[in-house]
Amino acid sequence: MVTVLKHQQHDAVAGDASAREAAGRRRPLAYVRNFGIMAHIDAGKTTLTERILFYTGRLHKMGEVHEGTATMDWMIQEQERGITITSAATVCFWRECQINVIDTPGHVDFTAEVERSLRVLDGAVGVFCAVGGVQPQSETVWRQADRYGVPRVAFINKMDRVGADFNRVLAEIRERLTPNAVAIQLPWGAEDRFKGVIDLIGMKALVFEDTSLGAVIRTEAIPADLAVAAERARAELMEKVAEADETVLGAYLENPEVPTALLKAGLRRATISRKLVPVLCGAALRNKGIQPVIDAVVDYLPSPLDIPPVQGFHPKTEEVLSRPASDFEPLAALAFKIVNNPYMGKMIFVRVYAGCLKKGQNVFNPRTHRRERVMRLLQLHADQHEEVECLFAGEIGALAGMKDISTGDTISSENKPIVLERIRFPEPVVSMAIEPKTQADREDLIKSLTALSEEDPTFKVSTHPDTGQTLVNGMGELHLEIIKDRLWREYKVKANAGEPTVAYRETVTIAGVASHCFDREIGGCRQFAGVTLTVAPAPRKAGNKIDIQVSTENLPHEFRSAVSAGIQDALATGLLGHFPVVDVVVSVTAASCDLQDSTEVAFRTAAVMAFREALKEAAPVLLEPIMALEIVTPAETMGDVLGDLNARRGKVKGLASLPPAQIIRAEVPLAELFGYATAVRSLTRGRASYTMEPFMFEIVPEQIQRRILSR
Repeated sequence: MVTVLKHQQHDAVAGDASAREAAGRRRPLAYVRNFGIMAHIDAGKTTLTERILFYTGRLHKMGEVHEGTATMDWMIQEQERGITITSAATVCFWRECQINVIDTPGHVDFTAEVERSLRVLDGAVGVFCAVGGVQPQSETVWRQADRYGVPRVAFINKMDRVGADFNRVLAEIRERLTPNAVAIQLPWGAEDRFKGVIDLIGMKALVFEDTSLGAVIRTEAIPADLAVAAERARAELMEKVAEADETVLGAYLENPEVPTALLKAGLRRATISRKLVPVLCGAALRNKGIQPVIDAVVDYLPSPLDIPPVQGFHPKTEEVLSRPASDFEPLAALAFKIVNNPYMGKMIFVRVYAGCLKKGQNVFNPRTHRRERVMRLLQLHADQHEEVECLFAGEIGALAGMKDISTGDTISSENKPIVLERIRFPEPVVSMAIEPKTQADREDLIKSLTALSEEDPTFKVSTHPDTGQTLVNGMGELHLEIIKDRLWREYKVKANAGEPTVAYRETVTIAGVASHCFDREIGGCRQFAGVTLTVAPAPRKAGNKIDIQVSTENLPHEFRSAVSAGIQDALATGLLGHFPVVDVVVSVTAASCDLQDSTEVAFRTAAVMAFREALKEAAPVLLEPIMALEIVTPAETMGDVLGDLNARRGKVKGLASLPPAQIIRAEVPLAELFGYATAVRSLTRGRASYTMEPFMFEIVPEQIQRRILSR
């Protein structure tokens, strides 16, 4: 008999949470889910989000990415290109749960949006194309989620496409991302015969009615031709859950047929502890398989009560502090994104970890040591918003009307301050010169670039020390193209831009030691300081470290920050080509101080000069960004593509077959990849596609380094 599927009430047990919750909450803490949707570009993230909003009642009509009508792709640049550029947040409700969703970009140029979203989310849904499988950006976002310890659910999308293969993609996830992936669904058919899904938890087939746009779900008996495969997959599911959860293991040893409620509870615990990743499937564009994904978010991803208390430190004593999710704890919130809204002004996206953020409340920023008043609080829905009186613990929203808060700042109570871990962003790899069309536009250009860099931590503005040109730095050609487009459309600034160039770095290959004594009379006053320091190489990707090894007798506490600031200044400008210096350890080993004549300016200058002299002794070299490149090409043109990669100083790292195409994985210097889209189209008569992402920095070959520095 065919019946309409009815959703059960949420059965997660979070203990007695009443002591943690203030009156006025929209939902109890145990019924809050903060999750993001992440994937490679064109895997179907925004389409999936649009369906989630439709089935939860947040939207009454589904928009489409290819038509430029998707709710979450609200920027004009997103609608024109059919890609997500900026992460968008919204709130919806499902089975009594409040679901805070963030849709993230898939293009590598906008990976910072994924980074900051994962920093504040409790869970994530990883979306994979049933044809493309695990693609380069899929691996990147998965590693980002690993870094922040985010529990995940996987959704294999596009089961209706030609070449869709659920088992192959599941095997790729296990091989390249995590061996802990476990199917909780099987597809019922594939390609144009994709009909629905087999639910391995309830052992039933689900069919999504086309006439209701998938809103009505029929349950049927599992088809005879899939019964054996379903029994085998369910047995594997129970074994994996039993291995990951002791309660299920005890029941499994008594009876291999574990009760459904016990199995779901065990799978939830295993998912939250990141021992398992449940895998579902469907076709978002065809409205099939979406409601089970929302159910999986509610059933298996954590609430704020299920994750450990957020950790931080006291800004003065540096004592380690923690804040459990509770409305009655001292305030701890993180500003993870800034948007300059033409009507609202500066909007600051925040995740509240503990306490309540109330309208009219005074809050404290430990970075600036300043108090600010909360003027407006907003609940978000893409580019729309709704004013609220309070954001409770575990919620995501926005502040408006506050000026001195930047991305990564902690918002806390002044009497019990805390500093949360800041968000780490990748360094830009492409730069471009930009100048106003007329002198009258110069001030507007600088203001607009400052506002854009405030929004996007991977977009940086600098001035070339030799030419005085304004340089903008970003994550790729598309990133800078979007910046130019926004300057013209949003900020109405007319500017000329040069061609994108590689943003090189400098580092050292041996240790160098130098001293500098600054002793001058400025404005009738003597300025004195002496600094001795060592510059030594650090492992690649280790970043820079400044270690002051001098006693407070020789370098008083009030001058230490000046020495550090001077070294930071010198690190930013470099020596060979005035590129930033990376992956070095700077050790300050000695200092000379005159209590009467030493000043912060003197120590800052002495540190800069000592660093530059030490850099000369440390055999400095240029570093160039290396890109991980994946090309999907027809077999007959693979030889031409490989020959072209060799000419571009590329190193082929792997070949794979995806009939009828071939996949080439290579590492290629970014300097050799400008205009590669045109070249690969020409080589393959438009039949190949490629993706690339920053991989690492490597030393530039000496011959090429001489050519770069002679420009």
